[in-house]
Amino acid sequence: MLKEFAPRFIDGDARANRQKPSTITSKESLLRLYLLPRFGERRLDEVTNEDIQHLKAELRDLSTKTVNNVLTVFNRLLKVAVEWGVLDKMPATIKLLKAPKPTMAFYDFAEYERLVEAAGKLDWRIQLMVLLGGDAGLRSGEIIALEWPDIDFRRGQLHIRQAEWRGHVTVPKGGRDRRVPMTKRLAALLAANRHLREARVLYRDDGEPVARATVSRWMKKAQTRAGLPVTGALHILRHTFCSRLAMRGAPAKAIQELAGHESLTTTQRYMHLTPAAKDAAISLLDTAGPQLSGDLLETGSATPGKAGGGQKAKGPEPCDSGPFYWRGVRDLNPWPPA
Repeated sequence: MLKEFAPRFIDGDARANRQKPSTITSKESLLRLYLLPRFGERRLDEVTNEDIQHLKAELRDLSTKTVNNVLTVFNRLLKVAVEWGVLDKMPATIKLLKAPKPTMAFYDFAEYERLVEAAGKLDWRIQLMVLLGGDAGLRSGEIIALEWPDIDFRRGQLHIRQAEWRGHVTVPKGGRDRRVPMTKRLAALLAANRHLREARVLYRDDGEPVARATVSRWMKKAQTRAGLPVTGALHILRHTFCSRLAMRGAPAKAIQELAGHESLTTTQRYMHLTPAAKDAAISLLDTAGPQLSGDLLETGSATPGKAGGGQKAKGPEPCDSGPFYWRGVRDLNPWPPA
């Protein structure tokens, strides 16, 4: 029965494979809230395709993402049962719901600078939190777990090697560390506020390390001071970081490495533009300039015999992503060179 196999699944698959504490807790919650109440007394080999469809129908008031998370856990549990010889074969085919592409909220350039300025008037720690998210792309757990040894002032970079989740220190999302160059103002703020209180960079007023509730409260204060919608959510800073890089012309691969995305597909979701940038793109059609006549092939070359004499249309110059990796992030800094 499912209720008997579920603990084995958590211990023998999730914990044994050293999944993150947040992942294990999420799986336990999904089992407890949605799967055990419906299938706890059922034999695993009795689950049918119709049962899966009934499950989807019963969860119709939940978000598509939540339903797909439930289905993914159930599918993995059944596959593990097959691998361990508990089942001879998969009893049902589990198909995920088609999920709409998420829209990524972000601050435009002016809004973000207002937030940075407002945070600076409140507390250097709040401003640092904003810059770590918006100028360096750190996730909230990475901001909380950042320690002084992770900051290389000589090379001007951050070493993102750990994240915090409910008191647990784990590897960053994606399972690997990364190094991110610092903007001038981020490096200056860190250098001006070096302390020996403890290894963690950010701390509460009582000297204890910050928690998610702390940084959420700080974010609300900064948003209020800046006249922005008050949510307390830090992830908009990371969206802003990726969006600003995209709008400044950073290659998707460079953004992927800086943000620590496992897949380039994730990065592509950030490659949106503000309405003003879209307007500027369309305005290029109104700009007089050299025109190329003739039929263009998908390769970008002109059709032989047409205008252009069979010569390939000149494309953009090659971009070496290595130097950009350093130069591009620092170009996000609106301050003039010292």
